[in-house]
Amino acid sequence: MVKPTQANTPAHASPLAANDVAAGPSHTQWGEIVQLLGEEIAGPLSAALERIHELISTGQIDRQNLRALRDSVTQAREAGMLGQQLARLASGRLRLVRERLHLTQILRGVLTQRSRETQSRGIQVRQVLKPIEVMADGSLLFGLLNALMDWALANTHSSIDLRLDLTSWPAKGRLVCRFAHRSLELSEDPRSKEAPEALNSLRWRLVEQTAVTMGVLPLREDEAGITVLTLEFPHTVGDEPGLSGDIAPREARWEPERPQDYMPSSNSKPLAGSHVLIIAQTRDLRAQIQSAVQHMGLIVDVVGGMEEATQFCAEGLPHAIVFESALRGPAFELLFADIMREVPMFSFVEVMVEPQMTQLSTATADGLARISRQHLVDALPSVLLFELSKEF
Repeated sequence: MVKPTQANTPAHASPLAANDVAAGPSHTQWGEIVQLLGEEIAGPLSAALERIHELISTGQIDRQNLRALRDSVTQAREAGMLGQQLARLASGRLRLVRERLHLTQILRGVLTQRSRETQSRGIQVRQVLKPIEVMADGSLLFGLLNALMDWALANTHSSIDLRLDLTSWPAKGRLVCRFAHRSLELSEDPRSKEAPEALNSLRWRLVEQTAVTMGVLPLREDEAGITVLTLEFPHTVGDEPGLSGDIAPREARWEPERPQDYMPSSNSKPLAGSHVLIIAQTRDLRAQIQSAVQHMGLIVDVVGGMEEATQFCAEGLPHAIVFESALRGPAFELLFADIMREVPMFSFVEVMVEPQMTQLSTATADGLARISRQHLVDALPSVLLFELSKEF
């Protein structure tokens, strides 16, 4: 079992900084995170720049190098997005609002959302999930579970085992994630005793710091090629006084005992890290939609038509799709039916060119949210906030 590390341990040798962060991350730890951020952005961009210089000198690029160039830029962008989410957690200005959430249902929803991605990578996710409810901030819980999947998928050389149960008295919700971080072929290699550096990437830091912000204790063990992460939720329904029996409905809000610790902030981004796909033919509409949501901390991808969108979604689903109404047709209907069959609560927002009253998905017969182009700046952020929070 890996022991807690000290705050001054170098970043490359601190796989378990989370085991010693009950009081919150230190300045040293945040310094390590900033250094890691620089490395994960600069590395891929240097590789991309090298290929660009080759393109300039030869005037041509083959498909393999083009794919590598795209992958390098994508890696740098992902690192930047992770840095934004970590900065949000580090700001100290988040206003945490706890509500009663069905942890099991939300986790299953995340796994369903990520099923195409796991299947395309040939990774099996085995799950044993007991029904458990917790008191937690909904957006942070959703972010934590997605960050956990990002980290596990990036590092596993096997299946991913997820177990959700209760600890012994006092009963606490406990989520255990287990996977092999070394391939079986390397099990006899002496280096297999060392945890790969990728385990301590920005993806791990996001898992770690999101958990700490929520008051969830992350405990990680890396041993004999196997990684086991345990997340223990302190506020489990049925455990705390006043949280069992006649508990208020899920929509009721339970404020922290010390609200001064969670001051409201205009910088708070409850959807930070959520992934939105924009489908629009014209560059100006794509730019207008991106501008309307640029302050929300979303991960945004853009395609110009339904064929590209279908290919994009085949590799993994975003959390929401915002699309131009002019693109509705047989190809859209097939994609819509396919996604809704797989994820019934998936969020689609249709952007209309003509004047249109803003409608949420709960108010339309086909389950599509609708918004007029002229109202994008004012209304799209609120529409996405509602649509992406439906599962909570």
